[in-house]
Amino acid sequence: MNCRVILCTITSLLAASLAHTAVYEVGPSQPLPDIGSVPWEKLAAGDTVRIHWREQPYREKWVLSCRGTAEKPVTVSGVPGPAGQLPVIDGEDATTRPQLKYWGQERSVVKIGGASVPDESAPSHIVLENLDIRGGLDPRTFIGRRGAVRYRKDAASLHVEIVDHLTLRNLALHGSGNGLVISASSKSVIVERCHFYDNGNPGSVTEHNAYTECDGLVFEGCHFGPLRAGCSGNNLKDRSAGLVVRYCWIEGGNRQLDLVDATGNPALNASPAYRQTHVHGNVLIEREGDGNNQFVHYGGDSGSTPGYRKGTLHFYHNTVVSTSLHAVVLFRLSSPEETVECHGNILHTTASGKRLSLMSTQGLLRLGKNWLTQGWVPSVDDFSGKIETLAPSLVGTAPGFVSLQDQDFSLAPGSPCLGAASELPAGLTPMLRRYVRHQQVQDLPAQAPQNLGAQ
Repeated sequence: MNCRVILCTITSLLAASLAHTAVYEVGPSQPLPDIGSVPWEKLAAGDTVRIHWREQPYREKWVLSCRGTAEKPVTVSGVPGPAGQLPVIDGEDATTRPQLKYWGQERSVVKIGGASVPDESAPSHIVLENLDIRGGLDPRTFIGRRGAVRYRKDAASLHVEIVDHLTLRNLALHGSGNGLVISASSKSVIVERCHFYDNGNPGSVTEHNAYTECDGLVFEGCHFGPLRAGCSGNNLKDRSAGLVVRYCWIEGGNRQLDLVDATGNPALNASPAYRQTHVHGNVLIEREGDGNNQFVHYGGDSGSTPGYRKGTLHFYHNTVVSTSLHAVVLFRLSSPEETVECHGNILHTTASGKRLSLMSTQGLLRLGKNWLTQGWVPSVDDFSGKIETLAPSLVGTAPGFVSLQDQDFSLAPGSPCLGAASELPAGLTPMLRRYVRHQQVQDLPAQAPQNLGAQ
């Protein structure tokens, strides 16, 4: 075969590939004036929807139920405004493209998976990015097939019902009952550089900034801000197998992390990954009046103890700060069969005295080298578990932050935490990156000394 034939063959293959993809441009001066003009029911592998910023919110809602591939995902991407403003999708008074038919519209502003039109039963390889999604909040309403429909109390800005391989990137999910809900039939979800805040219902403990149950879930570079005033939900409540939370900022909530048992899919409970949870490189902040005094709950809450995680929470190189005037507890484990490996962290309370308690109730804590505020205690309640001290920790009154008042938790020259970390246990991912305020992740310098905390 000569070069001309080869070139023609390659050109034909590329043309055939491109012929089966489409780009839909939405917004001012674009071919499609609104989101409802997008043929969501016809999206195929490689297709892209670009929603351009405009001054007014898009008061529209839709379902994304389609199948991409690893090489050709289906992408829905916001195009920011001149100052970086994300296009706003507001669920209040929102309309839906008439051709779409999907259940549970009252549970979300945007939904992924779970529809009769389009009828894709196994959505996969989807990217959703660069959008501000809000307004799924009771008693607000949207326009349904028979007129105004009220959102449910547990409605979410984004509800993922079923998907295999999903990337959520640079989304603002706020102003709803839940910011993000991922249901138990979903697999392989990555949440990157998203902002969760101002979700929940006043007086309720059952709605959260994020509520997730998934087979393989990673949060990276995300900013979890406070919930709505008066709301008692958690910042991140999770029931997943294979959860990783890394390089995130998690401030406020009834608990910063509520990592409990899977209840929606027995395959999650049976997965080996269900027994291993990784939380590293994060900043966790407790403020005065945030509710529960526990930072992390691990194990289960359903009452059906055989299904509890009964594994290991690997909690390392985090910076944990309490500015509350009251005592705080770092870990509460749900059964004697839960374990925490705690290494390389900064655990600091600004209030003096016995304000830092490591454990509550039961379970095993394996305590490596950390920095702890002077006056810390193993527990302040009836603790039936065990703390194994694997290495001596540093103790002091201040870990040497650049500015506690300005929430700059990087380490100032002379900090006792600089270069003070011990080698991590085998099998744990070393600290290669760090969170940068806000929603950015930065590589650490090559061969940099390992500091205590989130670096």
